[in-house]
Amino acid sequence: MARGINKATLIGNLGNDPETRYTQGGMAITKVSLATTSVRKNRDGETVEETQWHRVTFFGKLGEIAGEYLRKGSQVYVEGEIRYSKHTGDDGVDRYYTDIIANEMQMLGGGGGERGDGGQQRGRGDSGARRPPSQEGRSMRSAPQPPPADDFADDDIPF
Repeated sequence: MARGINKATLIGNLGNDPETRYTQGGMAITKVSLATTSVRKNRDGETVEETQWHRVTFFGKLGEIAGEYLRKGSQVYVEGEIRYSKHTGDDGVDRYYTDIIANEMQMLGGGGGERGDGGQQRGRGDSGARRPPSQEGRSMRSAPQPPPADDFADDDIPF
């Protein structure tokens, strides 16, 4: 039997500072509200903006990174899966929630993230890191790297 796919990809801005809590075992759980805005023209030709708000949760190392580096207004790329839940309040009313459980995150420039390094940290769960497809091959500022080993002379470069 084939496996299903449950994947959400979002690029937006944080509407609040992250809220980070830790489990008894020490695992970070960070929650944010992420706004995505689309622009379209209505029948009268007027530009209309529509903003959707998404509840995003980061776990583990990714939760620690999000809690430390993201701030209200930060622009971020998030990949994760959609989860639905239901909670019955004290008043007996059922409330339904849709959450994005993030498994990848890329901090983008712009927004209110005043960190001093251009917002180029990235993480993926508890292991590895990669850029979103739209960022592949794009030069990005990051922390200074040591110079590469000098394995060849400049004359060996074909351009």
